[in-house]
Amino acid sequence: MEGYLQLKCGDQFKGEWLTNAPEKPIKGEIVFFTGMTGYQEVLTDPSYKDQIIVFTYPLIGNYGINEVNFESSKPHVAGVVVYEAKESVFHYEAKYSLKEYLQKWEIPMLGHIDTRAVVKKIRNVGTMPAVLSSTTDVDENSFTLSNTEKVKEITSTKVERFGNGKHHIVLIDFGSKKSIMNSLLKRDCTVTSVPYNTTLEAINGLKPEGILLSNGPGDPKDIEFVLPTIKNLIQHYPTLGICLGHQLASLALGANTEKLAFGHRGANHPVIDLEKNKVMMSSQNHSYVVEKNSLKDTGLVLRFKNLHDDSIEGFTHEVYPLQTVQFHPEANPGPVESGYLFDEFIETVKANNGRVYAYA
Repeated sequence: MEGYLQLKCGDQFKGEWLTNAPEKPIKGEIVFFTGMTGYQEVLTDPSYKDQIIVFTYPLIGNYGINEVNFESSKPHVAGVVVYEAKESVFHYEAKYSLKEYLQKWEIPMLGHIDTRAVVKKIRNVGTMPAVLSSTTDVDENSFTLSNTEKVKEITSTKVERFGNGKHHIVLIDFGSKKSIMNSLLKRDCTVTSVPYNTTLEAINGLKPEGILLSNGPGDPKDIEFVLPTIKNLIQHYPTLGICLGHQLASLALGANTEKLAFGHRGANHPVIDLEKNKVMMSSQNHSYVVEKNSLKDTGLVLRFKNLHDDSIEGFTHEVYPLQTVQFHPEANPGPVESGYLFDEFIETVKANNGRVYAYA
C-alpha cells in the first residue's frame, strides 16, 4: 500500500508501507541517523521521543530485534523511514523482525523512500515537522507540533534503587538510557534513580556521593524550572551531565543553548578531548548545543570539541567537580572509547569521599 512522507517545506516522497498503514496521519519532527547498525537502541532511546527517524543506511533490520539491547522498555519514535527493511533476520539472538517489533507498538514504517534525497533536504533546510500518511491530502495544521514538556512524558515516576556498590550515585532521569545505569553499576555503584522534578531537599535526603544528569528529549529550556536545583547540586556534589544533562548544567551556570540546523545523530562523530589531546569517535543524538559566546563568567572550561563543526561537546569547571559531555560515553549504539569518562567521574566521587559542602 502506498504511503507518503510530507515535509513542512513542501517536499513530498512516495513510498510503501512496510508495516500496517496508520489509521490517521502521524506527525513529528523529522531527523536522520547515520549509523550502519544500532537501530534497536535508537528506537528505544527516550531522546527520540515523538520524532520521525530516517535511517540513512540503505538496508535496515537484517539482524532483527533481540531481548538485550533495549535502552528502555518501549520505542519512543513517532515513525520510521527507510529505503529497505529486511523481514528475514540473521542473528542467533533475534526474537523479532524489525517489522514485527514496530507493528507490536503500532509505529508505522515507510519504505522504498529515497532516503538520500530526504537527508539532503533536511541538511539544506534543517529539521522540521513532517507527516506520514496514506494520502497526499494533509491539512496544514498537521505540521503544527505540540510544545509539551517531553521529559515529563518519559521520566520515571518513582524513586528506585539499583545495585549494591560502594559509591552512591543519584541519577536524575530526564529520559535516561539503560546503558547509563549499566555503566554505573559495573563500576561498583549503588544507583538511585529519581524523577526529573524531584526536589533538592528530597535528593539531599538520599545522601548521594555523586549526581548524574541524564540524557533526554527536547529543548532544555522547556524545563528551566529545574535549573536552580541543578545549580545547587553542582555546587555540593561531584556531577556528571550527559547530553541533555550537559545542556541543563550549562544553563544552570549561566550559559545559553541554541538549536542546530539538523542536529547530531549517529555513531561516528569525531570529538577531541583537549585535556588529553586525543581524538575519539562518539555516539550522538541531540538538536541543541551550548552557545560558544555565552560562556563568560560561567566558570565553564571547554574540554571537548566536535571536529565536524567545531561545536561544544563538553566542559569541566574552574571550581566545581563538574564534568559534562554532549555525546554519549555509554554509547550503545556506537564506539566505547569514551567510557573512561565514567571512570573519571567515579574517581572524583572517591576523592570527594562523601563530603557535602559548597565549593564556591
